[in-house]
Amino acid sequence: MALYKIFPLAFILCCSFHLIASQPWDYPTANLSTTWVNSISAPHSVAFTDGSTVRAILLRGTFGPRYACGFYCNGNCESYLFAIFIVQTNSVSFITSPSIGFPQVVWSANRNKPVKINSTLQLTAQGDLVLRDADGTLAWSTNSAGKSVAGLSLTDEGNLVLFDSKNATVWQSFDHPTDSLVPGQKLVSGMKLTASVSTTKWTEGGLFSFSATDDGLVAFVESKPPQTYFERSIGGLNTSGGSNYVMYLNGSLSLLSNSKDPQMLISIPPASSAQYMKLESNGHLKVYEWQSRWNKVDDVLTGFNGECSYPTVCGRYGICTMGQCSCPKSSSNSTSYFRKINDRLPNLGCFAITRLTCNDLNDHRLLELEDVDYFAFTADITNTDKDTCKDACLRNCSCKAAFFRTGLNGSRGDCYLPTEIFSLMNNDKDRTRYDSYAFIKVHVEAEPAAAKGKRRFMNEK
Repeated sequence: MALYKIFPLAFILCCSFHLIASQPWDYPTANLSTTWVNSISAPHSVAFTDGSTVRAILLRGTFGPRYACGFYCNGNCESYLFAIFIVQTNSVSFITSPSIGFPQVVWSANRNKPVKINSTLQLTAQGDLVLRDADGTLAWSTNSAGKSVAGLSLTDEGNLVLFDSKNATVWQSFDHPTDSLVPGQKLVSGMKLTASVSTTKWTEGGLFSFSATDDGLVAFVESKPPQTYFERSIGGLNTSGGSNYVMYLNGSLSLLSNSKDPQMLISIPPASSAQYMKLESNGHLKVYEWQSRWNKVDDVLTGFNGECSYPTVCGRYGICTMGQCSCPKSSSNSTSYFRKINDRLPNLGCFAITRLTCNDLNDHRLLELEDVDYFAFTADITNTDKDTCKDACLRNCSCKAAFFRTGLNGSRGDCYLPTEIFSLMNNDKDRTRYDSYAFIKVHVEAEPAAAKGKRRFMNEK
């Protein structure tokens, strides 16, 4: 065959190979008037051996752990989230590793309103991103119609962004955190992470929150009022102009401002691969990293206060001592006021054998527990004594316990009167450098009227 006949074919093959090799395989952006259907036959749909399934609609990058967004389910897959997740990809942006690279959800739009199969996500012509259930019911929206939105993009940092014709951000997922943070994401005053109810129940009804406030970083349990179990005061954090904020940097949660270098608040192991932190349903703030599989690399708050400082570590009224759980009991007699909810699972907590009521305050007693402390302490009475502290609780039906703290071997101190009780803990005085007493309110059987007045202020020890 003549060389001039071979050359054009070789040239075409060479150029075709070059075009294929340089073609971007990811799909990180979308135009207006685009609709995605959560159907079994949808493209980029992958089932994993942990029971989860993803149907990616956007994916940024190739080869390695990458951010994608789309429909996500776990378990029986009757309910779906529109979520951002980290998945493993190959060199042509196919989602891989279904047996070890399980998708890690770092943001979701509708955890309070999961949708079903055949639900739809639409980027409307007006610039609104709208999630509807299979029956057409509105589940979630960015409410960005009429704001000059030009398109949708998933960034390298895992931020889902609606942008205008000048590439300015109109709406972004980073402004609406759920229970996780990724490197490069920030918290300004008022933003918070809220834990899900459990690992399988996504609802935003969990007990725990972690937030940036005007005073710093705080983790608290959602009681009334909230009870704080971690606090890191930083000062100067405010909402005026957004000049100060907390950011997840590589190796830390740090305070940043326009005028100062980053100030480290919490140290985190530096990332060598994809990493994120998540507020778990038990109140732990954990950091996960891809290391041939997903591993926990840090339990952030535990290093500050210890395992026993978590509000539900031993359930309600359970006492945590070096990770072991027990129920409050009298040291002076055999009377039992509390029992374990489940003897085989002591961490579920304890219940009062006789339920507290407000029908007759004279039937209330205080069970004294020496060297027992509480994870939260906001003084309701300062510079007082034990008897005044106990009396204040007995006179207030809403008070469930009195906690008294004083300097070592001191007689005067501060008094905390919570209206809801979670886990208690043994006081390690070598670490805390204070004495502590817990007086737990209990109900006793009715006594003759003549005896009530005499015994009202006598406390079980």
